[in-house]
Amino acid sequence: MKTIFDKTTRDQLVARIALLTDDNKAQWGKMNVYQMVKHCRLFEEMILGKTTYKRAFIGRLFGKLALRNVMSEGPLAHNTPSLPELIIKDNGQIAVEKERWVALIEEHGHSSGVTIIHPFFGRMTREQVGIMAYKHTDHHLRQFNV
Repeated sequence: MKTIFDKTTRDQLVARIALLTDDNKAQWGKMNVYQMVKHCRLFEEMILGKTTYKRAFIGRLFGKLALRNVMSEGPLAHNTPSLPELIIKDNGQIAVEKERWVALIEEHGHSSGVTIIHPFFGRMTREQVGIMAYKHTDHHLRQFNV
């Protein structure tokens, strides 16, 4: 399974991010391209352990079960719910957000032993973090047809 910790995989994701422009339209969901890029940048900050969010009660009940489903083969489903803190309402230019997002993706190449407590899924191992980071990025790039 692909992981963000693999350099070739990171390079492929960065190349796809470079293709994003203001003209890209979502194939599903409600976000425009700027909101998606900012959402992904904030997600990377969380998955790298730079920001934390309070655990959701429902996640405490069903998070581990849902995590097993996410870790299975195949991409994330369309319209997968997001953390409320990662729902972006503002608009702006994507260039700065893309640059920040790419820098965070590249940080995965230098991180070691990353484990986080995801607000919904709970404690995630380094392997799970790597798979989740890849799947999340791939999901949103496919959303905008890149």
